[in-house]
Amino acid sequence: MQVFITGGTGLIGSRLVKRLLERRDRPVVLTRREATADKIFGKSCRIVEGDPMKAGPWQNIAAECDAVVNLAGENLFNHRWNDQFKALLTDSRLQTTAHVVEALGRKPRREDGTPKVLVNASAIGIYGPHGDEELTEESPPGSDFLAGLCVEWEKAARAVEAFGVRCALTRIGIVLDKQGGVLAQLRTPFKMGMGGPVGDGRQWMSWIHHEDMIGVLLLALDNNEAVGPLNATAPNPVTNRDFATAFGKALHRPSFMPTPRFIIRAMLGESADVVTTGQRVLPKKTMALGYQYKYPEIDLALADVFGQ
Repeated sequence: MQVFITGGTGLIGSRLVKRLLERRDRPVVLTRREATADKIFGKSCRIVEGDPMKAGPWQNIAAECDAVVNLAGENLFNHRWNDQFKALLTDSRLQTTAHVVEALGRKPRREDGTPKVLVNASAIGIYGPHGDEELTEESPPGSDFLAGLCVEWEKAARAVEAFGVRCALTRIGIVLDKQGGVLAQLRTPFKMGMGGPVGDGRQWMSWIHHEDMIGVLLLALDNNEAVGPLNATAPNPVTNRDFATAFGKALHRPSFMPTPRFIIRAMLGESADVVTTGQRVLPKKTMALGYQYKYPEIDLALADVFGQ
């Protein structure tokens, strides 16, 4: 299967490309910086230079592929949130997705006549901040900025269904990967013995090991029953306090020094809500489709990530 990937040089995308190559699929990576992609992948896959936020020749290449995995989007924590950065967060997702949908609409069926598939990223932020309530793919969206963004993002992706293309939406949780993401940010303070929960630590963290993250993406690609939202989270979310304990254990460091909410708020502004609030998300539909988690428990997942 030839798979076109946006965001292919990112943390999740680069691991997905590797897994596709291992199973003898043919990934095609769209990138703004061809030299960067060459350093990561060499000659192992096809590299296409282009900006997914802009229409261009890359769309014709995407149209010839059997599937598209759309992971592109500005990082939530690249800048303090203001109106300008919120607009970039929105445009980087909605414009890219609209261009991907347009490309698939040019040729929505494979050579054998079967429908193509779009696997589009989303986020568990769609549910908004919650307490102890268990959330599944059937739960309604929240009302904050991030929830609204995810709603529009998923709506833009599902426009492809008008062409007969199957659309799967992976609602991604906190990806555990020492190469980047939240673990890379937390590792330094924990190594220095300054790690611990945020605030009272009672907020829920819905996490997923990077191998299971790729597994869910492959499930979405391969399973014709994967339509609509799929929660890309492990089946056992934990509180922030329990996460801090497990993280400290994996690093053999203390984990008792809390970070007050007001400090996080002063550092990050509005985006601090992503850290200081949370959701207890369960992958009900993902598991119903038969996905078997390799790392369902936080201790096992962190031990693997840090090589123990």
